[in-house]
Amino acid sequence: MKTAIVTGASGNLGQAVVKKFLAEGYFVIGTVIPNDHVSLEIKGQHFETAIVDLTVEKETQQFVEFAAIKHGDIDAAVITVGGFALGGIAATKTSDIASQFKLNFETAYNVARPVFMQMMQQGRGRIFLIGSRPGLDMKNSKGMVAYGLTKSLLFRLADLLNDEAKGLDVVATVIVPSTIDTPVNRKSMPEADFSKWVTPDSIAEVIYFYCSETGAAVREPVIKLYGNS
Repeated sequence: MKTAIVTGASGNLGQAVVKKFLAEGYFVIGTVIPNDHVSLEIKGQHFETAIVDLTVEKETQQFVEFAAIKHGDIDAAVITVGGFALGGIAATKTSDIASQFKLNFETAYNVARPVFMQMMQQGRGRIFLIGSRPGLDMKNSKGMVAYGLTKSLLFRLADLLNDEAKGLDVVATVIVPSTIDTPVNRKSMPEADFSKWVTPDSIAEVIYFYCSETGAAVREPVIKLYGNS
């Protein structure tokens, strides 16, 4: 049985990814933050949760190493944890950037690094990072400087991972969604046309596709999921 790690398993995207991989026969380990107030309704003998503070490097590395020992291999890692913040240049201090860096980059790197090392030993595996339009192109970062800057690092991280893994079946992919259709986003933008947004389920379907035999031939991809927007 293949094994997948999904960080942020209690989030809207995290839950959708967990459900998709379980449906496809994976054993899934979902991380949740300490004192998470969201109750996960996902149950089953092939799903387990792990309480991990992903901002703590040593704790995160120990989690990944234990998962590899327990389950043998890690076939996929979907890193969904992140956060958003508004603010143009005038309103953005270095402390704001540091806060977004910790949330958007450190949480991803702390997982991706030990997962990547494990996959390099295996000679195969798929890592998925969740990028953003502001991170992909700074022209889209107006009014969200710290968020755009820190999200942009995920694309560079994927480039570095893929370069180091050349010759092996280890691939880092950046998923770039537009506005995700979640209850929180609907509440914050009630006048928007929700039909143009991309759903968590559709993102999960695409992520799984690139883990399948059909999608395995794609290398170093940046996948733009913009819905109809």
